[in-house]
Amino acid sequence: MKYHKLIVKTKSKVYPIYFGNNILNSVGGLIKKNLPAVKKICIIVDDKLSSIILKKLTKSLNKYDVIIYKLSSSEKNKNIIVANNIIGKLLKKNFNRSDCVIAFGGGVVGDLSAFVSNLTKRGLKFINMPTTLLAQVDASIGGKTGVNSNEGKNLIGTFYQPDFILTDVSILNSLPKREMISGYGEILKHSLILDRKFFFWLTKNAKKIIYKKNNNILVKAIMKSCQIKNKIVSKDEKEKDLRMILNFGHTFGHAFERAKNFSKKLNHGEAVLLGMYIASELSFKKKMLDSKELFFIKKHYSALSLLANIKKFFKKKEINNIVGFMKKDKKNFNEKINLILLEKIGKTTKPKKINLKSKDIETFLKSYYS
Repeated sequence: MKYHKLIVKTKSKVYPIYFGNNILNSVGGLIKKNLPAVKKICIIVDDKLSSIILKKLTKSLNKYDVIIYKLSSSEKNKNIIVANNIIGKLLKKNFNRSDCVIAFGGGVVGDLSAFVSNLTKRGLKFINMPTTLLAQVDASIGGKTGVNSNEGKNLIGTFYQPDFILTDVSILNSLPKREMISGYGEILKHSLILDRKFFFWLTKNAKKIIYKKNNNILVKAIMKSCQIKNKIVSKDEKEKDLRMILNFGHTFGHAFERAKNFSKKLNHGEAVLLGMYIASELSFKKKMLDSKELFFIKKHYSALSLLANIKKFFKKKEINNIVGFMKKDKKNFNEKINLILLEKIGKTTKPKKINLKSKDIETFLKSYYS
């Protein structure tokens, strides 16, 4: 089976990402090649995933002792109680450190599975097989694991790199348009923070990604996104400095999600798209981003009908609540809110440089309602 390969290099681990179209039946062979000691496998799978796709995977693993844990892929289920429940099942089945967990779903399943893999007997083998565009271009790469708490998103977590990632674009064929747009937000983010040329390539090809699901274009866009993220993560695995630029739009986005109590009214990718749009306008207001650059970004949003209007989701009285969640963001170092803004398309402000008072952000957000 034909696939492309990208090697991710971090201080803690070097591992491959395999990309291709219709490559699910390669999994068993890749496990044998990369993880020869594996005997037991737990597949943690999104319960909405097609049984046909799951069957394709299990057929490839017929030489292993496989258990399946189905999970409703909701941010509300990404918590310490669910994680503890899965760990209990793995311990009852006597999973050893040479055995393996496979995440087969979107970002929620990936984050939770990696967290469980890391904590069970201080580290099982872990394979991430993302089934959404969002997870394929972002959540599956970089080694962040985590669960949510009542205080905010991903505030309980670790760093734990997978043993390999397999990205099969054929799984995206059944993905709804809303999910494609959600994943596209992270692709767009990667271009905005580090690759101007990629941004203008997306301007020409985005509709083929979102609406036509062109396999060749999808593989190119996903690989390019992964290359950009790999470039950053390989230099700063534990998010001490450079990796913070990946949070462009996310400080706003995570607060938007939490303010909606992780409901289906606003998913992660949509929240990030809205957050990036607002962060771009704030960059302009702070005289970091010039009007021509902002015009290109706004034109891109408009051409694809991407989320850009905060008033569609929040009332003015909710702004205080949003800013309250921004203040709890784990990337803050003091009472101020740490933000990544844009200097131009393809270049962000330096990490830790922009620290704004919560009142200033509150005033800025409320200006959308005047």
